Amino acid sequence: MREINVKLIENKIAELCIKANYHLGEDVRGCIKNMAAEENWPVARNVLAGIEENICIAEEGEFPLCQDTGMACVFLEIGQDVHLTGGLLEDAVNEGVRRGYEEGFLRKSIVSDPLRRVNTGDNTPAYIHSEIVSGDKVKITVAPKGFGSENMSRIKMLPPSAGEEGVKDFVVETVEAAGANPCPPIVVGVGIGGTFDKAALMAKKALLVPADVVNPDEYYADMEKELLDRINELGIGPQGFGGRTTALAVNIITAPTHIAGLPVAVNINCHVSRHIEAVI
Repeated sequence: MREINVKLIENKIAELCIKANYHLGEDVRGCIKNMAAEENWPVARNVLAGIEENICIAEEGEFPLCQDTGMACVFLEIGQDVHLTGGLLEDAVNEGVRRGYEEGFLRKSIVSDPLRRVNTGDNTPAYIHSEIVSGDKVKITVAPKGFGSENMSRIKMLPPSAGEEGVKDFVVETVEAAGANPCPPIVVGVGIGGTFDKAALMAKKALLVPADVVNPDEYYADMEKELLDRINELGIGPQGFGGRTTALAVNIITAPTHIAGLPVAVNINCHVSRHIEAVI
Protein backbone atom coordinates (compact mmCIF):
# COMPACT_ATOMS: atom_id res chain seq x y z
CA MET A 1 0.00 0.00 0.00
CA ARG A 2 1.38 3.39 -1.04
CA GLU A 3 0.36 6.54 0.79
CA ILE A 4 -0.18 9.75 -1.20
CA ASN A 5 -1.00 13.01 0.53
CA VAL A 6 -3.81 14.80 -1.30
CA LYS A 7 -1.74 18.00 -1.10
CA LEU A 8 0.41 16.55 -3.90
CA ILE A 9 -2.70 16.14 -6.02
CA GLU A 10 -3.81 19.69 -5.22
CA ASN A 11 -0.44 21.13 -6.25
CA LYS A 12 -0.34 19.15 -9.48
CA ILE A 13 -3.88 20.17 -10.47
CA ALA A 14 -3.07 23.85 -9.89
CA GLU A 15 -0.08 23.46 -12.22
CA LEU A 16 -2.03 21.54 -14.86
CA CYS A 17 -4.89 24.07 -14.94
CA ILE A 18 -2.42 26.77 -15.97
CA LYS A 19 -0.45 24.66 -18.45
CA ALA A 20 -3.58 23.33 -20.16
CA ASN A 21 -4.90 26.85 -20.73
CA TYR A 22 -1.58 28.24 -22.03
CA HIS A 23 -0.23 25.38 -24.16
CA LEU A 24 -2.02 23.34 -26.81
CA GLY A 25 -1.00 19.70 -27.24
CA GLU A 26 1.24 18.68 -30.14
CA ASP A 27 -1.43 16.27 -31.40
CA VAL A 28 -3.95 19.06 -32.04
CA ARG A 29 -1.30 21.46 -33.32
CA GLY A 30 -0.11 18.84 -35.78
CA CYS A 31 -3.65 18.26 -37.06
CA ILE A 32 -4.17 22.00 -37.58
CA LYS A 33 -0.88 22.27 -39.48
CA ASN A 34 -1.67 19.27 -41.68
CA MET A 35 -5.19 20.47 -42.47
CA ALA A 36 -3.91 23.96 -43.29
CA ALA A 37 -1.52 22.47 -45.83
CA GLU A 38 -4.42 20.67 -47.54
CA GLU A 39 -6.93 23.55 -47.41
CA ASN A 40 -7.71 25.09 -50.83
CA TRP A 41 -10.01 27.95 -49.78
CA PRO A 42 -7.85 31.10 -49.24
CA VAL A 43 -10.10 32.49 -46.50
CA ALA A 44 -9.92 29.20 -44.61
CA ARG A 45 -6.13 29.13 -44.96
CA ASN A 46 -5.93 32.66 -43.52
CA VAL A 47 -8.14 31.72 -40.58
CA LEU A 48 -6.03 28.64 -39.85
CA ALA A 49 -2.88 30.76 -40.05
CA GLY A 50 -4.41 33.12 -37.48
CA ILE A 51 -5.22 30.17 -35.22
CA GLU A 52 -1.63 28.92 -35.47
CA GLU A 53 -0.34 32.40 -34.68
CA ASN A 54 -2.61 32.63 -31.64
CA ILE A 55 -1.29 29.30 -30.36
CA CYS A 56 2.31 30.54 -30.65
CA ILE A 57 1.56 33.89 -28.99
CA ALA A 58 -0.16 32.18 -26.06
CA GLU A 59 2.73 29.77 -25.59
CA GLU A 60 5.49 32.36 -25.87
CA GLY A 61 3.80 35.03 -23.79
CA GLU A 62 2.23 32.71 -21.23
CA PHE A 63 -1.31 33.83 -22.06
CA PRO A 64 -4.53 31.81 -22.14
CA LEU A 65 -5.28 30.33 -25.56
CA CYS A 66 -8.88 31.54 -25.29
CA GLN A 67 -10.78 33.95 -23.07
CA ASP A 68 -13.12 31.08 -22.14
CA THR A 69 -10.80 29.15 -19.86
CA GLY A 70 -13.56 26.64 -19.33
CA MET A 71 -15.04 24.49 -16.65
CA ALA A 72 -12.23 22.46 -15.13
CA CYS A 73 -12.94 18.82 -15.95
CA VAL A 74 -10.70 16.59 -13.81
CA PHE A 75 -10.36 12.88 -14.49
CA LEU A 76 -8.66 10.73 -11.86
CA GLU A 77 -7.46 7.14 -12.26
CA ILE A 78 -6.66 5.99 -8.73
CA GLY A 79 -4.64 2.83 -8.20
CA GLN A 80 -6.33 0.41 -5.82
CA ASP A 81 -3.06 0.11 -3.88
CA VAL A 82 -3.09 3.82 -3.05
CA HIS A 83 -4.09 5.16 0.35
CA LEU A 84 -4.95 8.87 0.16
CA THR A 85 -4.10 10.89 3.25
CA GLY A 86 -4.27 14.49 4.45
CA GLY A 87 -7.92 15.30 3.76
CA LEU A 88 -10.74 14.78 1.30
CA LEU A 89 -9.82 14.17 -2.33
CA GLU A 90 -12.68 16.34 -3.61
CA ASP A 91 -11.55 19.26 -1.48
CA ALA A 92 -7.98 18.89 -2.74
CA VAL A 93 -9.11 18.84 -6.38
CA ASN A 94 -11.23 21.97 -5.97
CA GLU A 95 -8.48 23.77 -4.07
CA GLY A 96 -6.08 22.94 -6.88
CA VAL A 97 -8.51 24.35 -9.43
CA ARG A 98 -9.08 27.47 -7.31
CA ARG A 99 -5.36 28.09 -7.01
CA GLY A 100 -4.62 27.37 -10.65
CA TYR A 101 -7.28 29.75 -11.94
CA GLU A 102 -6.20 32.45 -9.51
CA GLU A 103 -2.44 32.10 -10.05
CA GLY A 104 -2.81 31.74 -13.82
CA PHE A 105 -5.11 34.77 -14.16
CA LEU A 106 -7.73 32.54 -15.78
CA ARG A 107 -11.34 33.60 -16.21
CA LYS A 108 -13.73 32.32 -13.56
CA SER A 109 -16.82 30.98 -15.32
CA ILE A 110 -18.71 28.80 -12.84
CA VAL A 111 -22.06 29.74 -11.30
CA SER A 112 -23.21 28.10 -8.07
CA ASP A 113 -26.76 27.45 -9.26
CA PRO A 114 -27.89 26.86 -12.87
CA LEU A 115 -30.88 29.22 -12.62
CA ARG A 116 -29.89 31.86 -10.06
CA ARG A 117 -26.54 32.35 -11.86
CA VAL A 118 -24.27 33.66 -9.09
CA ASN A 119 -20.59 33.29 -10.00
CA THR A 120 -18.57 31.33 -7.42
CA GLY A 121 -15.60 33.62 -8.09
CA ASP A 122 -12.91 30.91 -8.25
CA ASN A 123 -14.02 28.53 -11.04
CA THR A 124 -15.00 25.83 -8.58
CA PRO A 125 -16.49 23.35 -8.17
CA ALA A 126 -14.75 21.32 -10.84
CA TYR A 127 -16.33 18.49 -12.76
CA ILE A 128 -14.66 15.44 -11.19
CA HIS A 129 -14.73 11.88 -12.49
CA SER A 130 -12.75 9.21 -10.66
CA GLU A 131 -12.25 5.50 -11.20
CA ILE A 132 -10.30 2.77 -9.46
CA VAL A 133 -7.60 1.06 -11.53
CA SER A 134 -4.78 -1.35 -10.77
CA GLY A 135 -1.47 -0.14 -9.37
CA ASP A 136 -0.20 2.33 -6.80
CA LYS A 137 -0.29 5.60 -8.73
CA VAL A 138 -2.77 8.38 -9.45
CA LYS A 139 -3.18 9.61 -13.01
CA ILE A 140 -4.62 13.12 -13.28
CA THR A 141 -6.06 14.56 -16.47
CA VAL A 142 -7.22 18.19 -16.54
CA ALA A 143 -9.38 19.26 -19.48
CA PRO A 144 -10.71 22.84 -19.34
CA LYS A 145 -13.98 22.72 -21.31
CA GLY A 146 -15.30 25.86 -22.94
CA PHE A 147 -19.04 26.09 -23.33
CA GLY A 148 -19.28 27.51 -26.83
CA SER A 149 -18.59 23.95 -27.93
CA GLU A 150 -20.17 22.19 -24.94
CA ASN A 151 -23.50 23.85 -25.74
CA MET A 152 -23.48 22.24 -29.19
CA SER A 153 -23.23 18.70 -27.80
CA ARG A 154 -26.15 16.26 -27.99
CA ILE A 155 -27.30 12.82 -26.85
CA LYS A 156 -29.92 10.57 -28.37
CA MET A 157 -31.41 7.22 -27.45
CA LEU A 158 -31.60 5.57 -30.85
CA PRO A 159 -33.48 2.32 -31.44
CA PRO A 160 -31.16 -0.60 -32.22
CA SER A 161 -32.73 -0.75 -35.68
CA ALA A 162 -31.06 2.61 -36.48
CA GLY A 163 -27.79 0.72 -36.70
CA GLU A 164 -24.48 2.10 -37.92
CA GLU A 165 -26.06 4.48 -40.43
CA GLY A 166 -28.32 5.96 -37.79
CA VAL A 167 -25.36 6.62 -35.53
CA LYS A 168 -23.30 8.23 -38.29
CA ASP A 169 -26.21 10.38 -39.47
CA PHE A 170 -26.79 11.63 -35.91
CA VAL A 171 -23.13 12.62 -35.51
CA VAL A 172 -23.04 14.50 -38.81
CA GLU A 173 -26.42 16.17 -38.16
CA THR A 174 -25.16 17.34 -34.75
CA VAL A 175 -22.09 18.97 -36.28
CA GLU A 176 -24.11 20.51 -39.11
CA ALA A 177 -26.61 22.00 -36.66
CA ALA A 178 -23.73 23.40 -34.59
CA GLY A 179 -22.36 25.32 -37.58
CA ALA A 180 -19.84 27.99 -36.60
CA ASN A 181 -20.95 28.14 -32.95
CA PRO A 182 -18.29 25.79 -31.50
CA CYS A 183 -15.40 27.68 -33.17
CA PRO A 184 -14.34 25.14 -35.80
CA PRO A 185 -12.19 23.38 -36.70
CA ILE A 186 -13.50 21.09 -34.00
CA VAL A 187 -12.67 17.78 -32.37
CA VAL A 188 -15.65 15.43 -32.13
CA GLY A 189 -15.99 12.93 -29.29
CA VAL A 190 -18.54 10.16 -29.77
CA GLY A 191 -19.81 7.73 -27.15
CA ILE A 192 -21.82 4.73 -28.33
CA GLY A 193 -23.52 2.22 -26.03
CA GLY A 194 -23.78 1.88 -22.28
CA THR A 195 -26.60 3.87 -20.72
CA PHE A 196 -27.84 7.45 -21.11
CA ASP A 197 -25.19 8.82 -18.76
CA LYS A 198 -22.43 6.39 -19.76
CA ALA A 199 -22.69 7.46 -23.41
CA ALA A 200 -22.22 11.11 -22.45
CA LEU A 201 -19.18 10.29 -20.28
CA MET A 202 -17.61 8.25 -23.08
CA ALA A 203 -18.13 11.11 -25.54
CA LYS A 204 -16.34 13.48 -23.18
CA LYS A 205 -13.52 11.01 -22.54
CA ALA A 206 -13.17 10.53 -26.31
CA LEU A 207 -12.01 14.15 -26.46
CA LEU A 208 -9.03 13.13 -24.31
CA VAL A 209 -7.80 10.67 -26.95
CA PRO A 210 -4.90 12.27 -28.87
CA ALA A 211 -6.24 13.70 -32.11
CA ASP A 212 -3.57 11.90 -34.13
CA VAL A 213 -4.19 8.42 -32.69
CA VAL A 214 -6.00 5.82 -34.81
CA ASN A 215 -8.70 3.72 -33.12
CA PRO A 216 -7.24 0.26 -32.36
CA ASP A 217 -10.48 -1.35 -33.55
CA GLU A 218 -10.37 -1.33 -37.35
CA TYR A 219 -14.16 -1.20 -37.60
CA TYR A 220 -14.35 2.01 -35.58
CA ALA A 221 -11.20 3.42 -37.16
CA ASP A 222 -12.97 3.19 -40.53
CA MET A 223 -16.07 4.81 -39.04
CA GLU A 224 -14.02 7.67 -37.60
CA LYS A 225 -12.41 8.29 -40.99
CA GLU A 226 -15.76 8.24 -42.78
CA LEU A 227 -17.30 10.61 -40.25
CA LEU A 228 -14.34 13.01 -40.52
CA ASP A 229 -14.69 13.04 -44.31
CA ARG A 230 -18.46 13.59 -44.17
CA ILE A 231 -18.11 16.39 -41.63
CA ASN A 232 -15.44 18.15 -43.67
CA GLU A 233 -17.64 17.91 -46.75
CA LEU A 234 -20.26 20.07 -44.98
CA GLY A 235 -18.29 23.17 -45.98
CA ILE A 236 -18.60 24.94 -42.61
CA GLY A 237 -14.84 25.50 -42.46
CA PRO A 238 -12.64 27.34 -39.94
CA GLN A 239 -14.76 29.71 -37.84
CA GLY A 240 -17.65 29.12 -40.27
CA PHE A 241 -16.03 30.91 -43.23
CA GLY A 242 -16.18 27.89 -45.52
CA GLY A 243 -13.62 25.35 -46.62
CA ARG A 244 -12.84 21.71 -45.91
CA THR A 245 -11.41 22.11 -42.43
CA THR A 246 -14.49 21.78 -40.24
CA ALA A 247 -13.15 19.01 -37.99
CA LEU A 248 -9.65 17.93 -37.03
CA ALA A 249 -10.54 14.52 -35.65
CA VAL A 250 -13.39 12.21 -34.69
CA ASN A 251 -12.78 9.85 -31.76
CA ILE A 252 -15.18 7.06 -30.80
CA ILE A 253 -15.45 5.13 -27.52
CA THR A 254 -17.97 2.32 -27.09
CA ALA A 255 -19.38 0.14 -24.32
CA PRO A 256 -21.73 -2.84 -24.07
CA THR A 257 -25.38 -1.89 -23.94
CA HIS A 258 -28.91 -3.32 -23.50
CA ILE A 259 -30.56 -5.31 -26.29
CA ALA A 260 -33.30 -2.67 -26.49
CA GLY A 261 -31.10 0.42 -26.76
CA LEU A 262 -28.49 2.26 -28.79
CA PRO A 263 -27.42 5.37 -26.84
CA VAL A 264 -25.27 7.84 -28.77
CA ALA A 265 -23.66 11.01 -27.44
CA VAL A 266 -21.66 13.65 -29.29
CA ASN A 267 -19.40 15.97 -27.30
CA ILE A 268 -17.85 18.74 -29.40
CA ASN A 269 -14.67 20.62 -28.60
CA CYS A 270 -13.37 23.72 -30.35
CA HIS A 271 -9.92 23.74 -31.96
CA VAL A 272 -8.52 24.67 -28.54
CA SER A 273 -8.94 21.06 -27.45
CA ARG A 274 -7.17 21.38 -24.11
CA HIS A 275 -6.18 18.38 -22.05
CA ILE A 276 -3.03 17.58 -20.10
CA GLU A 277 -2.11 14.74 -17.77
CA ALA A 278 0.35 13.78 -15.07
CA VAL A 279 1.01 10.74 -12.91
CA ILE A 280 1.82 10.85 -9.19
